[in-house]
Amino acid sequence: MTLTGTNLYLRALEPEDLDFIYQIENDESVWEVSNTQTPYSKFLIRQYLENAHQDIYEAKQLRLAICIKNSRTPIGLIDLFDFDPKNNRAGIGIVIQKETDRSKGFGKEALGILIAYSFKQLQVHQLFANIAVDNVSSLNLFATFGFEKIGIKKDWIYCNNSYHDEVLFQLINPKITN
Repeated sequence: MTLTGTNLYLRALEPEDLDFIYQIENDESVWEVSNTQTPYSKFLIRQYLENAHQDIYEAKQLRLAICIKNSRTPIGLIDLFDFDPKNNRAGIGIVIQKETDRSKGFGKEALGILIAYSFKQLQVHQLFANIAVDNVSSLNLFATFGFEKIGIKKDWIYCNNSYHDEVLFQLINPKITN
């Protein structure tokens, strides 16, 4: 399967994921990385899940659950967002919910799967990621796949009563050239 790796797989969102997504979307510790500032209700998330079947070309987004093999229970989410089919690019983001599941290689494997899918199946020319300068683990994760720092957005994120810079990373599909 295209969205399967050695230890995990990526799957479409299901109605049963409501509580999991509710927990992530309302976890203030990840609001900074997800550009969220207010909590989401279960009603809004339920509506989102009802429309999650939309094609990436229609929704301009693809959100997938990260699951360990032999389990349907998600440990995180990975997204393609701001999908731009005219210019063949998309943003990419990832969150592993529990601290205990981080630093085990799950994020790396999930990111590798989605990069391969984006380049092979969607024929995306480039992927980009926006990462806070102090999020060292994410900066290292994306650099592992060859994402290059192409700029710093100064004072981009306002958090804890101060402004923080954000790195713009880019990865060009090596198989699609001018």
